[in-house]
Amino acid sequence: MVAIRHIALSLTLATLSLMGPSSSSTARGEPVLESQAPTNGRSSVAWLGVGEPNDERSDLERNSSSSLFAQSAAQALSQHFPSHDISFLLLDAHTGQVLASRWNHPDTPIPIGSLLKPFTALAYGEEHAYQYPNHTCRGTSTGCWLPLGHGDVDLTKAIAHSCNSYFRMLTADLTAADVSSTAARFGLDRPVPEASGAELAGLGTRWRTSPVRLTHAYLELVREHGQPGVSEILDGMALSARSGTGAQVHRAFPIPDVLVKTGTAACTHTPHAPGDGFSVVLVPVDDPQILLLVRVHGVPGAEAARTAGQMLRRIED
Repeated sequence: MVAIRHIALSLTLATLSLMGPSSSSTARGEPVLESQAPTNGRSSVAWLGVGEPNDERSDLERNSSSSLFAQSAAQALSQHFPSHDISFLLLDAHTGQVLASRWNHPDTPIPIGSLLKPFTALAYGEEHAYQYPNHTCRGTSTGCWLPLGHGDVDLTKAIAHSCNSYFRMLTADLTAADVSSTAARFGLDRPVPEASGAELAGLGTRWRTSPVRLTHAYLELVREHGQPGVSEILDGMALSARSGTGAQVHRAFPIPDVLVKTGTAACTHTPHAPGDGFSVVLVPVDDPQILLLVRVHGVPGAEAARTAGQMLRRIED
């Protein structure tokens, strides 16, 4: 992990302690940028060197550090990413509290694309004793977004490269009823009853969930790292950051141990675009402290990953 800039961060936090949370509004009527500190649990900023999980500071001191980090993050994101095309939610991974946000109606279910694939895989696993088949992705001929295909893939590689061909195979016999228990387990909105097949892997618009529910589903996924099927998915998210669709995160934010999942989904706001890119990032791998969900208007998921990495870099700076 790259060295953290303790002195620069301390100066930033000292300055921000004299300021209120920053805000900005958008032409599209999106809410102002917010910052909110966790009220309990471990500090979300241990990865930045502000606090360590097992330190002996008082709750007041820990909450103060978290509050300052939230203010710092909100200001950095507002200043450096003012575009109305970028929506985001930054959460404390231990408490689930929102630290900073700019997202219009984050409680409204929307198409979320391939960010649903980890939960689709777990739904399949429940029906098949968590035994996942291998598959040969041949690209366009087997329905993948990559024209030449990904070749031989298992679940971990399919998550890392967001292989549509693999998930078309995996969901061929799945119905909405088959994924409902998994959706409930992770707090996701359920797909419409008519949804089936690849629609249950985020291809299409029949399984929608709210950004807020999605973030908490990923936090629960990390908490269940020891449960059947979950380790393969988290390994895939780590591989995504190294060499898959989420590799742009690492190029912009050179910390190798992050978890990333990307997706592209139908655009649901104006002005309309062919699609929007999504990326969810958890830092660091072994014990995530923060979660960042980003949506970028009119780009694929890999480009949203680049923006997420740039945002994390600015937060660290």
